[in-house]
Amino acid sequence: MENYSIIIFILAIVIGLSAFADKAKLPYPILLVIVGIAIGFIPTMTEIQINPEIIFLIFLPPLLYDASFNISPKDFKTNINTISTLAITLVFLTTFWIAVVAHYMIPNITWPLAFVLGAILSATDAVAAISITKGLGISHKTITILEGESLINDASALVAYRFAVAAVLGSTFIIWKATLQFVFLLGGGFLVGFIMAKILAFILSKVHKNVNVTISLMLLMPFIAYLVAEQFHVSGVIAVVILGLAIARFSKKIFPESLKNSSRSLWDIIIFILNGLIFILIGLNFRYILKDIDNDMLLPYIGYAFIITIVALLIRMVRIFLQKINLQKAFQKNDDGRRKRKVSEDALLDFNNSIILGWSGMRGIVSLAIAIGLPKFLEDGSPFPERNTIIFISIAVVLFTLIGQGLTLPWIVKKLKIKEEKESSKKLLS
Repeated sequence: MENYSIIIFILAIVIGLSAFADKAKLPYPILLVIVGIAIGFIPTMTEIQINPEIIFLIFLPPLLYDASFNISPKDFKTNINTISTLAITLVFLTTFWIAVVAHYMIPNITWPLAFVLGAILSATDAVAAISITKGLGISHKTITILEGESLINDASALVAYRFAVAAVLGSTFIIWKATLQFVFLLGGGFLVGFIMAKILAFILSKVHKNVNVTISLMLLMPFIAYLVAEQFHVSGVIAVVILGLAIARFSKKIFPESLKNSSRSLWDIIIFILNGLIFILIGLNFRYILKDIDNDMLLPYIGYAFIITIVALLIRMVRIFLQKINLQKAFQKNDDGRRKRKVSEDALLDFNNSIILGWSGMRGIVSLAIAIGLPKFLEDGSPFPERNTIIFISIAVVLFTLIGQGLTLPWIVKKLKIKEEKESSKKLLS
């Protein structure tokens, strides 16, 4: 089957499964992953080569732009403390602890290789969580934090990954250089996004009465911003996020309602198709990762992946509940009635928020793309050590989180809602 025929075939499956998932009330991403795995094992199905650079370029800009365009700047600012904790601090904590567990648990995994694995699995995929929880009535605050986290954590994970791979290739890791480069990547991405937003706003102010030109520019600009940022070796992720946030504010002032509706409808279709392709590609590639693994090591590797999944979940839960406590302490008043820090009541996390945020830490397309993008050879021409092992365990963790956490997340949300309703009824009766 030719590549273009496979793409059309996959798109047809994505659309069909979406309709089936709605009627069967099954989580749409989970269904796509499972069906993708099944299709991958069809003997006549040829391997779809995934170029990680293409994955980042095709999928990341529109998904990030859409999320940043639709997130409320006010809500983002209110929850910035929690968002930055999850998107930066938690990413590096997860990288470290997965590396520790992997180094002592998996044979032949050196410290640099362990940190590569940790970096690959450090960023969560809010697209999966939000797709799965759609229609469950999750609070606006929780969705804002999940979306806000996904807007920044990819940049943090990619920085950690670059340094880990450099260490495997022989470079020396120096903490102050790593910190400086991280600041440069984020600051440079911010600057590129800001400049591109100013340029786009100026152009749109001149052509906004032409609906087709306006929507076409808004579709094209995330890709341009991403490519320009990457060309300057700064964060394309941050550039797209800043572009989306800035244009969202600009559009509220200048765009007529009809233009907003037309734009929204088109973006909904694009995001729907991209989300579907992401999850089915994860499933489709499992067979081809599997063929490079020794049969005797399959069960041990699956066991390692399961343990790493549990470790990542526990780290996330602990960090979120610590954040909950820290926010409450910051909100408490001093004796003179003043607050210790500027933390509003709206920024506080309750028990339900914390559980849902913790359980929503699923891995997805970014982890998959980074793993498959591992170099095949070192600088001296020798094979990249344990490459197949790292890729297989990464894919297995992605599947564990998507299927395990994904299938149970709706149940957890419903249970928490029932508990909350019972507590509210008790308070009313008392």
